[in-house]
Amino acid sequence: MSNALRATLLSLFGSLALGCASPGPPPGPTAATATPSTPADLVITAGVVRTMDPAKPRAEAVAVRGERIVFVGSAADARALVGPGTRVVELPGRAVVPGLVDGHAHLYGLGTALETPSVRGAKSAEEAAAVVAEAAKARPRGEWITGRGWDQNRWPGAAFPTHAPLDAAAPEHPVALRRVDGHALWANAAAMRAAGVGKGTQDPPGGRILRDATGAPTGVFVDSAMDLVEARIPADPPAVRERRILRAAEAALAVGLTGVHEMGIDDETVAVYRALAAAGRLPIRVHAYLAGEGALDGLKGRAPDVDPAGTAMFVLRGVKLFADGALGSRGAALLEPYADEPSTRGLLLMDREALARAARLVADAGFQLAVHAIGDRANRAALDAFEALGPGRAAALRFRVEHAQIVSPDDLPRFAALGAIASMQPAHATSDMPWAPARLGPHRLKGAYAWRSLLASGARVVFGSDFPVEEPSPLLGLHAAVTRQDLSGEPPGGWTPEERLDLDEALLAFTAAPAYAAWAEGQRGRIAPGYVADLTVLGRDLSPDRSLVDTPVDMVVVGGRVARGPAPR
Repeated sequence: MSNALRATLLSLFGSLALGCASPGPPPGPTAATATPSTPADLVITAGVVRTMDPAKPRAEAVAVRGERIVFVGSAADARALVGPGTRVVELPGRAVVPGLVDGHAHLYGLGTALETPSVRGAKSAEEAAAVVAEAAKARPRGEWITGRGWDQNRWPGAAFPTHAPLDAAAPEHPVALRRVDGHALWANAAAMRAAGVGKGTQDPPGGRILRDATGAPTGVFVDSAMDLVEARIPADPPAVRERRILRAAEAALAVGLTGVHEMGIDDETVAVYRALAAAGRLPIRVHAYLAGEGALDGLKGRAPDVDPAGTAMFVLRGVKLFADGALGSRGAALLEPYADEPSTRGLLLMDREALARAARLVADAGFQLAVHAIGDRANRAALDAFEALGPGRAAALRFRVEHAQIVSPDDLPRFAALGAIASMQPAHATSDMPWAPARLGPHRLKGAYAWRSLLASGARVVFGSDFPVEEPSPLLGLHAAVTRQDLSGEPPGGWTPEERLDLDEALLAFTAAPAYAAWAEGQRGRIAPGYVADLTVLGRDLSPDRSLVDTPVDMVVVGGRVARGPAPR
């Protein structure tokens, strides 16, 4: 373990910075004081236990009683905690790590994506339309067809599509397909008619309707303009929301996740999450954020959830706002024009004054603010809003910047100075690297996907995937973080390799760092006595190379319960 990583871990788990109150009681009995006469419920022995505990970085065995870890140490010493009712799981050659957590995900969005047509990977607009045509065969006339995943950057010419292919594929169904990043919508003529959108429809603030030479909408709506169409799509009933959450949660468990930070849901979805958690049916932990400016009106008289023990399965703690759009649809707000479209600098979805007012409102209500900011102009606006709150206030409430993809070098040190969490997604770098240089030009790559620079400045960096924008496996994120290469090994040595992380630093960003961002650093995020027993068991020890993405997930433990893994023996 490097000295830098040890210092970071001590910062996360030692005396709590910034005058924040401890989120819970101190950890329980140490290995030396665990009582052998009280057997554990579960004992796991493995090839290596990567604890993320600076006092004991590696071990051979973990023992769990109830929801908490009671012992971490040698396999021989763990035998003292084995009784008649103890479940013993021997996994030689495997690796146990703290439960992996996706620090920026859309769990309900994944459930929706799993149940709706996917055009992810389509190599042309016509190929995507063929997926829609197949879906239309099984739908009654007039029923909406929704889906996600198109990316014009992968198509010949990289041009945005028009509504014509979708009209031909499903002329009697309104069709609305979100781009892979969720920041643009592709609609057919039936959907635009249902929405009342035509040549005379004005671009809404923070949005853009793409138009042909006559001024008529082409069928692509960017950022806030998507609402013009999506407002007409029928809402999902509670039973559908429940089914989608549970399906997505099982998919998350399958890739080794014990929890997610659910980035932007409405109150109807919150109610379903609460019901599932209360009934003991939610299999992973969800730290949730209300979505968008509409959530601000309801904050007065409302308090965030707190979880001092760190054992709650659902916590609603924050609000997510959008400062800009996405780089792929040229909606990310840049300080200078796009290199490949000089007529635009992207879209600020909230102006600087509105963002500052919203930050103060969220802070006054005691909620945690997460601001989506991809372009350097949007990141500066978010940091300015945090700074305007006054010294230490954004840090005390653990305000976050989501994505922080393109940051001016002048603004990189401000994350640490303000105590702002940089919530980033390593796979975005390897997905975007084929076309991001064309969008930005070479001079702006210095602050692009700058994980190493932010860590070196003293900032806290949390990793996630943004699924379903990217695939949900955290192992893909670990691979991107340590190699900055795609799955074929390109480019040799990695894209802007100076921003790579080492394996322990990347693992920290999927374990201890999200625990801090969820106010649970005294309870979760490392393997130590007294901590909640959230564990991910991998099929082999980890290496900082291509083998990461092929590493199997053998077992997942959430709160001491084996949620996925080998059958009891």
